[in-house]
Amino acid sequence: MKEIADKIVRFRWIIIFAFIAVTLLFGSQIRRAEIESDMKAMLPRDMESRVNTDKIDELFGGTDMLMVIIKTDDVLNPETLNRVKNISKKMKRIKGVDKVLSLFELKNIKGEEGTMIVNPAVRRIPRTDEQKESLRREIIENDIIYGSVVSEDFSLTAVIALLKTDVSDNYIIGEINELVEDNPGEEEIVVGGLPYTRFHVTKNIQGDLRRLLPLGIFVMLVFLFLCFKQLRGVILPFLVVIMSILFSMGLIPLLGWKIQVLTIVLPVMLIAIANDYGIHLIARYQEYNVEGNTYSKKELAKKIFSSLSKPVLLTGLTTTAGMLCLFGHFIVAARQLSILASSGILFALAASLLFIPAVISLLPKAKPVIRVNSEGKKKPLLESLLGFFGAVVSNRPKVIIVGALIFAVLTSVGIFFIVVDTDPNEYFPKDHPVVYAADLVNNELGGAQNISVVYQGDIKDPRIMKKMDSMESELQKMPEVGNTTSIARVVRQMSRALNDEGDEFYDVIPNARNAIAQYFELYSMSGDPDDFEKLVDFPYENAMITARLKTISTKKLNKLIGQIGAMVKNDEDVRLVGGFGLILSEIAHRIVNGQFLSLALAILVVGILIMILFRSVTAGLISAIPLALSITILFGLMGIFHIELNVATAMLSSIMIGVGVDYTIHFLWRYRQERRNGLVAQKAVKTSLTTTGRGIVFNAFSVIIGFVALLISSFMPVRFFGFLVIVSIFSCLIGALILIPALCLVLKPEFLEPKKA
Repeated sequence: MKEIADKIVRFRWIIIFAFIAVTLLFGSQIRRAEIESDMKAMLPRDMESRVNTDKIDELFGGTDMLMVIIKTDDVLNPETLNRVKNISKKMKRIKGVDKVLSLFELKNIKGEEGTMIVNPAVRRIPRTDEQKESLRREIIENDIIYGSVVSEDFSLTAVIALLKTDVSDNYIIGEINELVEDNPGEEEIVVGGLPYTRFHVTKNIQGDLRRLLPLGIFVMLVFLFLCFKQLRGVILPFLVVIMSILFSMGLIPLLGWKIQVLTIVLPVMLIAIANDYGIHLIARYQEYNVEGNTYSKKELAKKIFSSLSKPVLLTGLTTTAGMLCLFGHFIVAARQLSILASSGILFALAASLLFIPAVISLLPKAKPVIRVNSEGKKKPLLESLLGFFGAVVSNRPKVIIVGALIFAVLTSVGIFFIVVDTDPNEYFPKDHPVVYAADLVNNELGGAQNISVVYQGDIKDPRIMKKMDSMESELQKMPEVGNTTSIARVVRQMSRALNDEGDEFYDVIPNARNAIAQYFELYSMSGDPDDFEKLVDFPYENAMITARLKTISTKKLNKLIGQIGAMVKNDEDVRLVGGFGLILSEIAHRIVNGQFLSLALAILVVGILIMILFRSVTAGLISAIPLALSITILFGLMGIFHIELNVATAMLSSIMIGVGVDYTIHFLWRYRQERRNGLVAQKAVKTSLTTTGRGIVFNAFSVIIGFVALLISSFMPVRFFGFLVIVSIFSCLIGALILIPALCLVLKPEFLEPKKA
């Protein structure tokens, strides 16, 4: 290491300019980065539910719905209907709108003297109370509209735009907002639907990037100054953080990726983690640069590199390994985050070990911060606290170990209450417009999300048509389903129009194919066959049942999908089962599997790296103990505080293991040095805590304070992620300062003991 330290000082200008050049090169690419708001883009392209949903979109066109909901005391008031009519009419003219569903577009099928009459549900706006009540009765009898486009109490009606697959969310939301403004009224207008959710996701990503990065940097600068009380102690770690952020964010467009919801964690994560290695170097610099030292600035640069290069290198590698284990996560955005974060951390590690010593070798020696305490002089608070920990651990190591185990066991009860939830509405606070709109649709208009079942064959065949009718009837009985639509329901509505109540053929699927074909023929004489394009293709070879969901709670969703799966199992006529509801269910299932995989990988890889560093299997096992307890406490607290396991919080274990093990490594490394320098075990613990312990505390609190910025994120999962990181890192810190020293004193592992002569 001494030779490398000599070369760092010798080639310091080359090192400094090289890091600056690379930073500027990658930072210049950030302006090319784009934002991805489509939640499907977070999912693997080969994910079964996504593949099926994409195929359904190809067969029947885009299934994205954008809703304009009109809320009033009675939607059949003439003023309200006029406003609905104008919005519906003008919505059809918007580029990107494939089809409009409303009271003025959906049909009412009637029969007159054996002839089928097809008219809009609202043909004329009522002018009298009698006309209004007559229209109300007609709507109630029209089960395609009632409870779907109009709420059962007639306080809500929706104008629904079915969008083409290539329409921009920003464009369509802008057009809809302009449309609403151009048609004012007394009614409350609410906009909802998946495109509206995506629009706000994009808006919030932009807002978070503007707010969180400056806040995180400000908090970090204040913290560094409080820790080191020297300008170089602030500037040098700060430069490393900025360089690592620019480097990793510049990778996004270079790799052809886009900024997603999880990506907003990246700059804050690097603010919190990338300065860790520089903090240890500055802390060691101040430890050497005490009053009365005779080291030159070059010698100080060499000494901090030589003394810390191995533990800092290993802690950087363990953190990188933990991040890379996120690649086992099935969410594409999490995999990308693992690459970006690990790249930024490696860059920060290299900058800390090379750039910081190179700069220190150029700067004049700083004024000493740590003073040699004379007898009777009051010690600094942190040093006194670390000394207290050292005394407690030395006197009662077994009590500490037992206490830690008891606390972990008590909190582990919460693990049984952990809930997996993938509801996109949980991204937002309860009072957010997206959540408000979704609640209205779920409670009053049949549901915002859907599951679709596609049948293939001769759709006019009574056997298939009746099978679809039976499936739809079963779906309607399920409490999670709000509203259903299918071509079979339309055929039954035709049968009601052409037959009198009580007749054999009233409200049933005909037994003959020709009769069904005749129904469609009669419809085409008065109506438009395009009315069915979202229900059946024109060769009548594929037809879709759509079940809109009143809830997308993961537990209820899994139950519903299990029932649907059992119903269509081994049914040769069922071609596809898809929809956003199915996607959410599969996400929940994969999150759990991905959590176990990334957790196992992180523990294995980090354990192996520690075994290699200390050349001892025991070292890996001892280091795993505080991590295992921290993981238990983390998941227990998630259950106790009802924090869901979702796409963000599922990343916690890998990050915690990668970052949290750093503190254990630094303590063990210093403890072994002190034991080999001849100190007895108790004295080695106290010395390690009052020296390296200072850097460990600064390191841990830099991570904790860095992640505090996430607590004001616009996204609820990101807020919870920030809170849980803070809790988990604090538990790892306590483990390194108290539990690991206690284990060293009780177990006396051979790899830490002085070498025998």
